[in-house]
Amino acid sequence: MESDDESSHSKLTSDVIEVHAMKLEDIQAIESKHLIQTYARQPVLFVRGNGSKLYDDRGRQYTDFLSGIGVNVLGYNHPLIRRVFQEQNDLLHVSNLFYNAYQGPLAARLAEVSGFDRAFFCNSGTEANEAAFKLARALNFKRGNKTKTKIVAFENSFHGRTFGSLSATGTKKYREPFEPLVPGFIFARQELEEINSKIDDETAAVIVEPIQGEGGINPFPADLLQALRKRCDETGALLIFDEVQCGLGRTGKVFVFQHYNVKPDVLTLAKPLGLGVPLGVVLVRDEVATGLAAGEHGTTFGGGPLACRLSLDFLSMLIDGDLLAQVQSVGDYFKSKLELIRSNNPEIIKDVRGQGLMLGIELSFPGKPLVGAMLERSFVINCTHEVVLRFLPPYIISREEIDSMLRELEGALQHEYNTRQTD
Repeated sequence: MESDDESSHSKLTSDVIEVHAMKLEDIQAIESKHLIQTYARQPVLFVRGNGSKLYDDRGRQYTDFLSGIGVNVLGYNHPLIRRVFQEQNDLLHVSNLFYNAYQGPLAARLAEVSGFDRAFFCNSGTEANEAAFKLARALNFKRGNKTKTKIVAFENSFHGRTFGSLSATGTKKYREPFEPLVPGFIFARQELEEINSKIDDETAAVIVEPIQGEGGINPFPADLLQALRKRCDETGALLIFDEVQCGLGRTGKVFVFQHYNVKPDVLTLAKPLGLGVPLGVVLVRDEVATGLAAGEHGTTFGGGPLACRLSLDFLSMLIDGDLLAQVQSVGDYFKSKLELIRSNNPEIIKDVRGQGLMLGIELSFPGKPLVGAMLERSFVINCTHEVVLRFLPPYIISREEIDSMLRELEGALQHEYNTRQTD
C-alpha cells in the first residue's frame, strides 16, 4: 500500500509532467484566468533554447534578436551557464546577513574594470536606479545639504517601474496612471540650455541613459554628455549613468561611458550581469559610498551566490576573451546592412540608430505588426516607442543569421507598407 509521502510525491511528479506537457493554448487559458494582465504577450510558448535559437512547444525553431530584452547575451544552453548551475546548486541563497564566496570578488572585479571603488548588489535595473536615487539624497542629507534633493532626468527616458524609478521615467504613458509620484523629479530636453538651467545648486543627481532603449534606441549626443559632466561638477550634483540596457559589452566596450571619455559618479547595471539570473548593481567612488550606512538600504536576494558566480565568469569571458571584438565587428556589419535596406526603402525606414548590437530602425508607421510578422517568419524582434524596431541579439549572433533575418524583414516591411497604401 502506498504511503502518504509516496502518494504526495507521485502526485507532484504527475503534476510536473502534466505542466511540461501543456501546449500554448493550455497556458494561455490558465494565465487569462489567474494572472494580472500586465503583459501583451506574443502568441508563442518557448520551451527551450540553444545558442541563438529558441524552440516552441511544437518544436519550431526561431532565431532570437531580442535575447530576453538584452539579458541572454551568451544565448541559450551555454556551457558556462550549465557548468555554474551544476556546481553551485548546493548553495543558492544565504541572505546578506552572511558572507558568500562570490559577492566580494565580483565587486572587486567590477571595480577593477570600471574604475569605481564600491558596489551595491540588487535584483534588477529598477532596483539599481532606486538605490542610486536614495544614495544621492542620503549623501546630501549627511553633508547638511537638506534642500539639495532634486533629481533631473530626460524626456523620453526609461529607468524602471517602481515609484522612484518611474518618477524619473520621462514617458508620460508610463507615469500618468500612478500619479502623484515621488516629488522632486523634473525632466529636461536634450539641449544645452535645458541642461544649464535645470541642473542647479538644489540638484542632488542627474540620471541619463547614454543610449535610450525603451525610448527608441536614441544615443545621447556626445557633446551634451560632456556638458552634463561639466554642469554636474559646477553644481555638485551626482551624474548617474543608467547602463542597464546598453552596458556590459552591448556596444562593443564593457561600458558605454568608455566611448565618450565621460565618467559618471554613479553607474547602474543589470540585464546581462547575471546571465538570466536576476542581478543588478550600483557602482560608485568611495566618497559617494559614504551616503549609505549599515541598515539604511538592503535587499534579501541581491548579490546571491549563484548570480554573482555567473557574473564573475561572464565578466572574465567578456574582458579576457573575444566577445567585445565580436560585438563590434558583427554590430558594424548589422548596422551597415540596415542602412542599405533604409537606402532601398526610404519611404519605410526614417532612421537607423544605435551602436554595436543595440540597434533600432525608426519606421514611417507603427512597428507592432512587424513583430508578429517576423515571429511568423521564425525571428524574434521587438518594437519600442511605437515606431522603432529594436534589435538586441545575443553577442554570439552570426553574420549568416543577420542576413537571414534581414531578408525576411525587408519583405515584411514592404508587405506592411503596401498593405497600408491600399487600405
